[in-house]
Amino acid sequence: MKVQEKVKVSIEGKEYEVEKGTPLGEVFSLAGIKDALGGKLGGRIMDLQTPIKDGGEITPIYKDDPESLEIMRHSLAHIMAQALKELYGVDRVHLGVGPTTEEGFYYDVEVEGHRITEEDLPKIEEKMKEIISRDYPILRKELQREEAIKLFEQLKEKYKIDIIQRIPPDDVISVYEQGDFIDLCRGPHLPSTGKAGAFKLTSISGAYWLGKADQPQLTRIYGMAFWSDKELKQRLMFYEEAKKRDHRRLGKELEFFMIDENVGAGLVLWLPRGAVYRRVLEDYWKEEHLKRGYQFVYTPHVGKSKLWEISGHLECYRPNMFPPMEMEGEEYYVKPMNCPFHIAIYKSRVRSYRELPIKLAELGTVYRYEMSGVLHGLLRVRGFTQDDAHIICTPEQVDDVIRDTLDLALTVLRDFGFDDFKIYVSTRPEDAIGSDQQWEVSENALKKAVEDLGYSYEIDEGGGAFYGPKIDVKIRDAIGRLWQCSTIQFDFNLPERFDMTYVGADNQKHRPYMIHRALLGSIERFTGILLEHYAGLLPVWLSPTQVRIVPIADRHLDYGNKVLSALEEAGFRADIDDRDERMNAKIREAELMKIPYILVIGDREAEAGTVSVRSKKEGNLGSMTIEEFLKFLKEKVERKE
Repeated sequence: MKVQEKVKVSIEGKEYEVEKGTPLGEVFSLAGIKDALGGKLGGRIMDLQTPIKDGGEITPIYKDDPESLEIMRHSLAHIMAQALKELYGVDRVHLGVGPTTEEGFYYDVEVEGHRITEEDLPKIEEKMKEIISRDYPILRKELQREEAIKLFEQLKEKYKIDIIQRIPPDDVISVYEQGDFIDLCRGPHLPSTGKAGAFKLTSISGAYWLGKADQPQLTRIYGMAFWSDKELKQRLMFYEEAKKRDHRRLGKELEFFMIDENVGAGLVLWLPRGAVYRRVLEDYWKEEHLKRGYQFVYTPHVGKSKLWEISGHLECYRPNMFPPMEMEGEEYYVKPMNCPFHIAIYKSRVRSYRELPIKLAELGTVYRYEMSGVLHGLLRVRGFTQDDAHIICTPEQVDDVIRDTLDLALTVLRDFGFDDFKIYVSTRPEDAIGSDQQWEVSENALKKAVEDLGYSYEIDEGGGAFYGPKIDVKIRDAIGRLWQCSTIQFDFNLPERFDMTYVGADNQKHRPYMIHRALLGSIERFTGILLEHYAGLLPVWLSPTQVRIVPIADRHLDYGNKVLSALEEAGFRADIDDRDERMNAKIREAELMKIPYILVIGDREAEAGTVSVRSKKEGNLGSMTIEEFLKFLKEKVERKE
């Protein structure tokens, strides 16, 4: 007789010994725990049907716990898949993957003979509600690989078979059933469909299978879900506000940028108005760096394969690089990063400790091959300009360098209107390179820099790259979203690979520390964030057109041009709408273009030498002389309001 193996678990301070493979729900019953929807063991969220195979501390998950949403949203993805099967035919609907998201879920599906559109969503929602009302028990089963393949062959689920064939041999294969519906899934799930919360299907997009352009394109249906109708409605209002702020729509309306499929997906074309904005941003960036002792460099867009071999990119980063070009028997790659070029500049001659720290900065355009399915306006592109810099310093200089770099990052972000930060310090991972001393010095420098500047931070334990720890700064936008922005990253890898040295006071060669840093991340992504943060109405110092002059009639054009000249001579970006259109139409167009200030000029203004000032943000500001308005505008720009 086979002796059943036991495992020891701890629940709410008490220990229990149970047979290996006992479902979590039975373990909770033994512990007298009711109303739990699942549990967490070793960081993994499990549902009540998951068999316990390892000992350890189990934390119950109740409906009020944030992790419960993961369980509920996962179940709603299956409920939506079942609804699609019932609506469009069991054999005609082929399921891809259906994970949870930060606020809901999605499912990638292929429907033979029908193209799902947003008009279909209410019908799918109604069918989902019907399945919820049936309150099907959700049952878990574990299958052998051959058994699972046979099952999904019978169900004509080609994508599920593809997934099974990619599952490592030792991994468990599990399926979940609810009524007549069965799906391949790891879980976790609710005990029954009737326990699902409030939900709303929100949008549809295309998605290549496995994210690869050479695979079939599926339909991705997104949903949002929370436990209460109140919270769902609040989030839907937020969602609608986010849609209004979508930088892709604003970029088109404001004539900032475009992406032309004839040019290439993920490759940005900056239009004249966007180019003016970008010049202002870049001029500001350069001025701030000059104040801090940075030196500007320019580097090529391509480099020989040997360079990328030394850097390790061909070994570790090749899938994200564009294919090589062959010239005169040698391969060249468009650069995915600027670092090797900056290192080459540093190594162009022997460096003394007296020169350090050396701060090399570049607005360097790089190219990375992103799957077309993940491209998203300016936020995810294939060609982008990093506000890049590499600082090479001695170990003794590290504390000051990191503090100054973080201070610059936060100063710049504040100037763009962001003052709500979350700072993370990522520490040594298991696969780290570099000495214990290097890691200790660099991690302490990162923590000390944040503390010296008076900020709190969170530790991302083990979250550093294998080549060094880092600081990440996330900014919160006007509607509460967090965006990853500035990064300050130590690198112990490239100085070794490229044999970087400096001559110390002892006249011996030493290995320097190297720090990568980007303040904005990239010009493209930061512009997308800015447009959404300000809903297109950029601060006056950044706006491509700061002032538009609107003459009421042709007889006011001469005075209008005089005002225009005064604005231009004072260094402001202004234009005049001299079209034969009604005044209200001109004002309306200027407002739609998010121009901060409109100067209306009529008989009274021309006679008095004044302008009637309208602010896009503050409304009618009344009459001012030209000199008063110039002073007013100068103060707004200098304060970066």
